[in-house]
Amino acid sequence: MSKKRQQYSASFKSKVALAALKGDQTTSEIAARFQIHPTMVSTWKRELLENAPDLFEGKKKAGKPSNEPNTDELYREIGRLTVERDFLSRKARSVSRRRRLAMIERDHPDISMTRQCELLKLSRSSVYYRPRQQRQKDLNLMYLLDQQHLETPYYGSRKMRAFLQRQGYQVNRKRVQRLMRTMGLQAVYPRPRTSIPGEGHKVYPYLLKGRRIDRPNQVWAADITYAPLARGFMYLVAIMDWHTRKVLSWRVSNTLDADFCVDALEEALQRHGTPEIFNTDQGVQFTSEAFTDVLKHHGIRISMDGKGCYHDNIFVERLWRSVKHECIYLTAFEDGRHLRQALNRYFRHYNQERFHQSHDYQTPDEVYYQPSVTLTA
Repeated sequence: MSKKRQQYSASFKSKVALAALKGDQTTSEIAARFQIHPTMVSTWKRELLENAPDLFEGKKKAGKPSNEPNTDELYREIGRLTVERDFLSRKARSVSRRRRLAMIERDHPDISMTRQCELLKLSRSSVYYRPRQQRQKDLNLMYLLDQQHLETPYYGSRKMRAFLQRQGYQVNRKRVQRLMRTMGLQAVYPRPRTSIPGEGHKVYPYLLKGRRIDRPNQVWAADITYAPLARGFMYLVAIMDWHTRKVLSWRVSNTLDADFCVDALEEALQRHGTPEIFNTDQGVQFTSEAFTDVLKHHGIRISMDGKGCYHDNIFVERLWRSVKHECIYLTAFEDGRHLRQALNRYFRHYNQERFHQSHDYQTPDEVYYQPSVTLTA
């Protein structure tokens, strides 16, 4: 007999999506907290972002006046809420134990954990038990894969498997493929066009071949990389000025949606004006309408790397090498907040203090804000 598929309420999904939207925890931590699959975290977060405009549009159409209720109305409202609370408490007891555990809010400002356990008829010991998160061995393997990818970006899953086996890990190729997909890693080499982008995912030609790039805001570039944490991982996107190497904006996310890339793009445009050309790879975040429409709205020409052409976006790849070796690999970050604080310090140092040989040992800020300075080739 097949197992009945688990059904989740809208309120439960919204609670998970809001936790993901906050961005302090990885998808693995959120999944373990709510006892669901990590894929659900990404899916519900995306649905929340997509449906948010409809919510406010519905309120706008309703056009109901927001008058302050009088005292009698407040008392009636309190009484109604009390009856509903008792009703929901009785209903909750008929729900499976797993679902009731997922209803617990550990950081609720008004209802203590003890009281929540009483209402839901749960023992406190079962609530305080923390489910095992993503296996530490997988996180260790992902860390090694990330380091090796910086050294040999042309390694596919077969060579990565051989590399891990030489390090003493008994892994098969399927496991390596799964971890590389999770991290967003892909071997870099010329390959045939094996897939056609879906609707709204147009691929644009590469516009930088043979072009002389010799001034700020001529070409901007963006890319996404994997950032390991002590208990999971995050994704980091950065937007860089190609000529000066200045990092114009960046964002961290626990999911690979396009929204955090769009946020970084809009911040860069607001703070630094518009470039003539914007170059990215062919990742779904950058080919999505949400991202390309912002570029088109500002009259920016769109350029995309060739399929598997690592050197088309070489300066951002060099940035990732610096960020990881000089910041990310030096600390076991506890959560997304800790990672953001460290990256904020690092990118400030990178832009304002870190010398670049190609800039005649000037900093990116010095070159970006003084475009008339003559640079070495």
